Amino acid sequence: MARMKAAMAAVLVLEKEGVTQAFGVPGAAINPLYAQLRERQTIAHVLARHVEGASHMAEGYTRARAGNIGVCIGTSGPAGTDMITGLYSAGADSIPILCITGQAPRARLHKEDFQAVDIAAIAKPVTKWATTVLEPAQVPRAFQQAFHLMRSGRPGPVLIDLPFDVMMAEIEFDIDTYEPLPVYKPAATRKQVEKALAMLDEAERPLIVAGGGVINADGSDLLVEFAELTGIPVIPTLMGWGAIPDDHPLMAGMCGLQTSHRYGNANMLASDFVLGIGNRWANRHTGSPEVYCKGRKFIHVDIEPTQIGRVFAPDYGIVSDAKAALALFVEVAREWKAAGKLRDRAAWAAECQGRKRDLAYLRKTNYDNVPMKPQRVYQCMNNAFGKDVTYVSTIGLSQIAAAQFLHVYGPRRWINCGQAGPLGWTVPAALGVRAADPQRKLVALSGDYDFQFMLEELAVGAQFKLPYLHIVVNNSYLGLIRQSQRGFSMDYCVQLAFDNINMPEGEASRGYGVDHVKVVEGLGCKALRVHRQEEIAPAIRQAEAWMAEFRVPVVIEVILERVTNIAMGTEIDNVVEFEELAAGKADVPTAVALLD
Repeated sequence: MARMKAAMAAVLVLEKEGVTQAFGVPGAAINPLYAQLRERQTIAHVLARHVEGASHMAEGYTRARAGNIGVCIGTSGPAGTDMITGLYSAGADSIPILCITGQAPRARLHKEDFQAVDIAAIAKPVTKWATTVLEPAQVPRAFQQAFHLMRSGRPGPVLIDLPFDVMMAEIEFDIDTYEPLPVYKPAATRKQVEKALAMLDEAERPLIVAGGGVINADGSDLLVEFAELTGIPVIPTLMGWGAIPDDHPLMAGMCGLQTSHRYGNANMLASDFVLGIGNRWANRHTGSPEVYCKGRKFIHVDIEPTQIGRVFAPDYGIVSDAKAALALFVEVAREWKAAGKLRDRAAWAAECQGRKRDLAYLRKTNYDNVPMKPQRVYQCMNNAFGKDVTYVSTIGLSQIAAAQFLHVYGPRRWINCGQAGPLGWTVPAALGVRAADPQRKLVALSGDYDFQFMLEELAVGAQFKLPYLHIVVNNSYLGLIRQSQRGFSMDYCVQLAFDNINMPEGEASRGYGVDHVKVVEGLGCKALRVHRQEEIAPAIRQAEAWMAEFRVPVVIEVILERVTNIAMGTEIDNVVEFEELAAGKADVPTAVALLD
């Protein structure tokens, strides 16, 4: 046993739980914790420019590698409330992050003290657990419980609020005998998997829908093996994109109202049975259950019991960690295949691939317009980046178009905030990914408004040498909201363009408003602006050279045409195509509308 400040016990537990990196902003109420971090010098710290930014960095850090848990730290009051968006974002997508906040001394709680707010009560709806620790001796156990909860069941965030005097108090604590609590994850039984496989085998046209839970559980290899054993095509959700490579013959396309492939929707509509693993049946994937479920049966495998039947009642439900379930699915499928008990799915898989190959299902990208159409930008990105690229994005037409046009070839290579979709997420999340993995090829993608929300965090990348490439597609519009406003016959309060008096006369992008190049350079990073598709590849080569030389983020701003409507719809059988298709204007038998 040793006597130490409670704040030191917290740091020692963080170390034992495997934490080596934190993101945060110091303040008076959290300085006792920072004092112990400084004394130990075992946990690296990145100083954010905004506390919300620190929370998104922590989320990017977690998403980058299996087993990571990002940690963000802030002081009392507004620091905690600033991180609520980050906690909401992480919780919505089942991402574990630990948020640590300082708090006024216990005697000053509930007395409207300076920057004293009941952050635990505020954070409770968006976390797995939020607590203000009122007894110094409970600090190490609160942190132990936090890691246990973050890792057990459906992963998610935790907030621990530490009053100043609690951190400063001395306690007896023996870190040498400390052990993390065992992690609880429900696992499917053999009987359940055998029943599910028997139901699958009765189907004529089955599909597997793979959600983000497959990636969170590090089960992508097992998913691919199971698909190959059974011959069943796979439809990844947006959060599961990359669980099976885009070029795999059993990758049947993404389904949905926005972030989808035409052939993915067509394959879903042609199916008669769906095995969902680690997915939420999110509405951007399904549309209405009436259309999505019609004519097909469902099995749902999810780690969270309350998810089974939440959106619609499946024909069979299994509560299980995705990786544990897939391991058993592979084991049983292997046995059944050896015994000749699995149906041959070659004809059905070929039918799904036929839709994928048919150019009538592919959206056109090869435009030469100036200003550029976004479709051509994504074509250039596909040509410029290899299969090992990792994309980071959040929300808007830029992200929706990216999901329709880009390619992803592995798990954790599409890092996207799915359910919450907060503007500004992309820059700090990309910095968190870079902090977790200094070597990977990393490309962030933003529209101009997402980029403007938290672009001050680029200074963090310059200060801490966290280089990555950020492509900003600039149409000076809230593009997704403008497109949505078509339903109200208006274009109101969504225009970002103005004539920037500081842009040179004759500059083609003068009327686009903010001079992103100057702002980025002012934050200590490098930037280029391009107007034509033939300028993109040289700009990427220049960006890569700058990143290697200066070790800072590099931004390529691409000036887009002001108005481009990206394909989307109200149901998976009613997606509107606003642009011509790659093979002309041939329609497909899925009630897809095409508008000139």
